[in-house]
Amino acid sequence: MKAIVQDVYGSADTLELRDDLDRPSPAPDEVLVRVHAAGVGPDVRHLMTGLPLMVRLGFGLRRPRNPVRGWDGAGRIESVGANVTGLRRGDAVYGHFEGSFAEYARARPARIAPKPEALTFVQAAAVPVSGVTALRALHARAGLRAGQRVLVIGASGGVGSLAVQLAVAHGADVVGVCGTGAAEFVRSLGAGDVIDYTHAEITDSGRRYDVVLDAAGNRPLSLLRRALTPDGTLVHIGGEGGSRWSGDAGTQLRMALAARFARQNLLGLLAAVRREDLLTLNSLVEKGDVTPAVDSTYPLAEAPDAVRHLEKGRPRGKVVLVVTP
Repeated sequence: MKAIVQDVYGSADTLELRDDLDRPSPAPDEVLVRVHAAGVGPDVRHLMTGLPLMVRLGFGLRRPRNPVRGWDGAGRIESVGANVTGLRRGDAVYGHFEGSFAEYARARPARIAPKPEALTFVQAAAVPVSGVTALRALHARAGLRAGQRVLVIGASGGVGSLAVQLAVAHGADVVGVCGTGAAEFVRSLGAGDVIDYTHAEITDSGRRYDVVLDAAGNRPLSLLRRALTPDGTLVHIGGEGGSRWSGDAGTQLRMALAARFARQNLLGLLAAVRREDLLTLNSLVEKGDVTPAVDSTYPLAEAPDAVRHLEKGRPRGKVVLVVTP
């Protein structure tokens, strides 16, 4: 089968299209999916580079343990493990796949769900990691309530664009933070107002927010706290800063220490894709409350270019690979 393979950690130049890989076989508690589309997100880039270095503890010290890149995916079940019930060949599914930048990938039933009928495979591939992260940040962590004022930093990205829609659907008053070129896009998602970070900082207006969702990760904790109400909630998803060794762990530690002496709730988040969350997103999609935004698509062979665009292009929504039409 064809797949995007990486034998060493490094830049997008280390990604290689190969057509001689054996099709994986599902374990008794797995399914094999024929992948139609795969999402490209910061999580892929972190594993590709092996940075921060602590990620290598789980994915291979010297080289990636699984050489096929990708997590997000959408496709049709090709075969079902002996212990799997409720799924069958031909079912359209989406969720977390083991190596989604390939024609075929294994998946666990607990980490996939039926693809929403309202979405194409390309749109569905844009949802799993970003959608579950946004959902859990706002609901499980922040306990979002109707009428609250919410600030979404990084509102034009994969997580942020879904978070804006989720917050609006929940009855929140949403302000998005993005660059000049993405302002109208963020407003189209339902944000009542937009802060252009090239001209203003989040505290300049004097407004305070009940919930701040930081999907950018490039502002100091002290500034983020000044944007909160006295008993508000910050959910810090992460970013591209931090040390080469531990990445964002320093910010998470400072938040944990500060939270012991503050009324404000200062929370981190590392969300895993789960079937229950995907089903919640399905219902929101089917009601028309959430529509994933796809910035651009690339054929599988151009995965390196897709990653480069993610790194430099400031996508509006998600970048997606079309694996098999």
